Amino acid sequence: MNPTRRSRWFAAVLLSLTTAGALTAQQPSNAETRLRALVAAVNTGDAAKVRAFVETTYSPEFLKVAPIDYHVDFVLGNSRGRPGLLELTGVEVAANGPARAALRNRLTEEVDSLLVWTESAAPFRISRVGGRPGAGGGIRPESARTDAERVKELDQLVRKLAAADEFSGVVLLAKDGKPLYFEAFGVANRDYDIPVAKDTRFNLGSANKNFTSIMIGQLVEEGKLSFDDPLAKFVPDFPDSAAARKIRIKHLLSHTAGLGNYFNDTFQNGSRTRWRSVDDFLALARPDTMRFEPGTRWAYSNTGMMVLGKVIEVVTGKDYFTAARERIYRRAGMPNSDSYQLDLVNRKLSTGYYKESGPTGTILKNNLFEHVVQGGPAGGGWSTAEDMLAYSEALKAGKLVSKATLATMRSPKPELASPRYGYGFVLFEGPDIWGHGGDFPGIDFDWNNYGNGEYTLIVMANYDRVNDPIKRKVTRMMRAAGVVGK
Repeated sequence: MNPTRRSRWFAAVLLSLTTAGALTAQQPSNAETRLRALVAAVNTGDAAKVRAFVETTYSPEFLKVAPIDYHVDFVLGNSRGRPGLLELTGVEVAANGPARAALRNRLTEEVDSLLVWTESAAPFRISRVGGRPGAGGGIRPESARTDAERVKELDQLVRKLAAADEFSGVVLLAKDGKPLYFEAFGVANRDYDIPVAKDTRFNLGSANKNFTSIMIGQLVEEGKLSFDDPLAKFVPDFPDSAAARKIRIKHLLSHTAGLGNYFNDTFQNGSRTRWRSVDDFLALARPDTMRFEPGTRWAYSNTGMMVLGKVIEVVTGKDYFTAARERIYRRAGMPNSDSYQLDLVNRKLSTGYYKESGPTGTILKNNLFEHVVQGGPAGGGWSTAEDMLAYSEALKAGKLVSKATLATMRSPKPELASPRYGYGFVLFEGPDIWGHGGDFPGIDFDWNNYGNGEYTLIVMANYDRVNDPIKRKVTRMMRAAGVVGK
């Protein structure tokens, strides 16, 4: 939901810089020496030691890219703060480029890449760091041939993660709308030791964007707007009149409108109770400007989805939350989903927890003061795994939008510079895997559909950055089964 989330945002910045060419084996280089030292520091699991390493070995220019805590969290996230978790299985060095380590996670057995660049002259400090999930190779081919075998392997992985306190939440894998695997793990509220249950409500983060987009699709089918309509037809002055005439509904749906994010300094430094309604957040985003010509670039935008929430209010004559209850939750059969106001009494909501590194080490914090008080068009609503499965099945059955409209919305939009995002749908590794996720401190949510939706995976966690091993495992299973990548 919030792209200013430290490690997620920083990772995106760094990944945009990691464009090295082919790697070839060479004698140890300055980059390799620094890389091995960085891995050793990270493998201590000690935030204070990693901080000291970063402060003394990163170049002054690289340290200016982000606050020191961002740098520490980014590299320490590889080890999850666990000593000795990473096995260095190999190092390659590119000519005049980075050194790349293949790091095997002893808990998940996933192998990722960590890349390090250094200055061209002494003292050869680290000038850039990047990561590539899954790029380290070495994963064994999936051997499961039946659904029963897949469930057994999935259960083994999730229980292993939960036992190590690396997962807290619910995992549901369904086939044709029927759960094959549905289990709950961990603690929903640590203050009172309340365990996670199958009906615990989890925050969806950015996944609410999909609900917003589907409501736009409904209004298109009702003839009340079109994907090609200019924003000015409904909201004539956001972010200004000239931009509103250029931006079209399809640009907002595909994150190609050139708008940014309302999680600005005013939000970060203010009381969360100040912003609840769509109009509240649009006022917060009002300083925003159009960063590029619509349809020429892709840039994830919370503001763009919030603007679509305003379009829904203008067209329906109802506030966004009422429209969502009527058009999404009731039609799909989702009785335990809504954008709950967190300063009221709400039953069975999980509390999110995240680790934060500082000068004295790593501590666990709840996310109550990080949240928006009420989620909305861009994210922050709540649901259960069963409700999200009901939503998925309602979509596939044509109960929310027609199957033709769904096909249009979940297809890539390369003509809008959006080959990996449709109209409110993330296309994970191509159009065979579609859905949406959400990340925030103390939140990790994923809703993936495979192929035409034969299989659905729902992973809801009240920790952040913990779902990837589960998603990657199921994706490999689906690929081995021929469900994706046909």
